[in-house]
Amino acid sequence: MNTGFSDELIRRLRAAQRVVVLTGAGISAESGVPTFRAPDGLWSKFKPEELANMEAFLRNPALVWQWYQHRRDILETVKPNPGHETLAEMERHYPDFIIYTQNVDGLHQRAGSRRVAELHGNISRCRCTTCLQIIQEIDRGQDGIPRCPCGGMARPDVVWFGEMLPEGMMEQGYRDVAAADVFMVIGTSGVVYPAASLATLASRSEAYCIEINTEPSALSDAMDAVLIGPSGEVLPALWREVAPQLHF
Repeated sequence: MNTGFSDELIRRLRAAQRVVVLTGAGISAESGVPTFRAPDGLWSKFKPEELANMEAFLRNPALVWQWYQHRRDILETVKPNPGHETLAEMERHYPDFIIYTQNVDGLHQRAGSRRVAELHGNISRCRCTTCLQIIQEIDRGQDGIPRCPCGGMARPDVVWFGEMLPEGMMEQGYRDVAAADVFMVIGTSGVVYPAASLATLASRSEAYCIEINTEPSALSDAMDAVLIGPSGEVLPALWREVAPQLHF
């Protein structure tokens, strides 16, 4: 792990008022959450594209729900790591702080983060395919498929292949990034759009851009500081350097 934090990096974080963070699968992988395409027994026979789309759901909703329930079961065995926890601590210090996450596992909220924009939804929620209302987990019928009180089939409240992100979310993200003093991108390859466009915009704005990743990514060349290592190690070490000097 690279722990050589530059004076400029520390100065920028100490002076910041508005901080935007983009997180990806890497930060959750450190908690033991398998990445989307990880080999996984029975489910390794399927490509994610074959299950995470509306056509697959309408064709075989029970199979799609079995896959998502398997992923939910895995999430019950994991917990936030020090990277998640440090971000929650940072939020308590900065006047304006928000996380935009590509992850659907809810680990940021479980760590204590309050301002989290879930770009790809949340696997713990359901959404009715008929009335489109967000509903909490409900009892399943004999077919194993959750249903809305209106009678419609419920699907996982996640963004599937071929679907748009929640309305207005990226536009708000662009506004937040344009106003940010510091932008941090953590645990993402930087190749999934439109989420990665937040980092692209940040690199062209006045924000000081920081990447934390286990290896260089497609975004590294555009960053002001690149910290190589697990976020669960880098973030706590970085925050120990920054936090003693914060005065808000």
